[in-house]
Amino acid sequence: MSESQDRNPFEERLAAALRDTGGVFRADPAALVAGGKSRGRRTRTRRRAGVLGGVAGVALVGVGGALLMPSGDPSRTERSTAASGATARPSASAAPAPVSGDTLLKSLEELLPKGEFSEEDARGSDHRLGPYVHLVHDDGDGAAAIGMGFDRVEPGSPQARELTQCPDETFTPYDDCESSRLPDGSLLRLLQGYEYPDRRVDTKLWSADLVTAEGQHVTVSEWNAPAQKGAPTTREDPPLSTEELKELVTADVWRAVVDAVPTAPQPSKSASPGAGPPPAVPGKDITETLVGLLPGKLDVVKKGGQESEYSYVVVDDGRGASLVQINVQHGMDDVAGRLYASGETLPDGTRLATHQGIGDDRVPGVVMWTVDTMRPGSDGFRVVIGAFNNAAAHGEPTRDTPALTMDQLREIALSKEWDKLR
Repeated sequence: MSESQDRNPFEERLAAALRDTGGVFRADPAALVAGGKSRGRRTRTRRRAGVLGGVAGVALVGVGGALLMPSGDPSRTERSTAASGATARPSASAAPAPVSGDTLLKSLEELLPKGEFSEEDARGSDHRLGPYVHLVHDDGDGAAAIGMGFDRVEPGSPQARELTQCPDETFTPYDDCESSRLPDGSLLRLLQGYEYPDRRVDTKLWSADLVTAEGQHVTVSEWNAPAQKGAPTTREDPPLSTEELKELVTADVWRAVVDAVPTAPQPSKSASPGAGPPPAVPGKDITETLVGLLPGKLDVVKKGGQESEYSYVVVDDGRGASLVQINVQHGMDDVAGRLYASGETLPDGTRLATHQGIGDDRVPGVVMWTVDTMRPGSDGFRVVIGAFNNAAAHGEPTRDTPALTMDQLREIALSKEWDKLR
């Protein structure tokens, strides 16, 4: 996609999650989105690893943030991080001269196979939303959209790993994926997947992401249609092979584009070391705690998650596999009033809301049960868990109801074991 993409393991799943990352539990969407913008650590992310989209209910966000209501098409995800202002950028004593959008278009056209070009669009490196380039290329076998984005990420950071690791097939089905380290230390991911994780249309999305040892991030996306969405496919596959994608994304010219992006102001160091929100809860600790709280009759057949705040397991009681997802996060007190407006407050001050409803409005029969809790205190410590009657995002139902009952979900969410992660 050229510049926008909304995606994640809860964002597309439990609304596309439990990333499209409730009144009775149907809280005000504006408040929830606002909550996602608060607490600097809960930044927007752009994951190709989506969670189930199109859920007619609540959405847990697998990358941290507020519980979001689904709106519009939850499969939209920023495949390019070109517009990201959240990533810290290294300082430079003398910034290179800006690279214009016309230069980006010319460079892309020169690197692509021979063909006809149309619908060209680009932003230069000095644009406030960051550089990107997009066009439609026809090599004689069908018109195809191709887009590129550019940004900086911190080398070795969770974001850098996320961009270059193959996604979890529980949430993002794909045909092929390769992640490797190049001789110069750069990380490269080549992914052959689909525009929509549920594959409701035949549009394929093939992409390449490069993160260099210096933190330069270059991404290429191509489709087998002249538009990312809303256009019929014109060919069986996108035009560039995996090897051609690799050659395109690793071209030296793109690193210069990233270098020319103005650096962001460095954060103030005046605050005391102890100021700010608590550190994000490690995903491995969430997984261990969740597994330890599951009823003994359940077999854990798969588990996974993110580096922080989100985890999932697939369990089976002998009557079919069931996906269980959980977020554990701090700093959600600013949206508590609306998240739990129609819920209950327990004697110890814990706020709680529950929801039972449709799990995926594009897959008949999928249901989702959730229990959302927030402990008393100024840290806004929230534990929200959900269970489905299928085993993977967009999968067909494997059973009539989730493997965990509402009482069991409530017991897990309210367990004192979570307090050890505060």
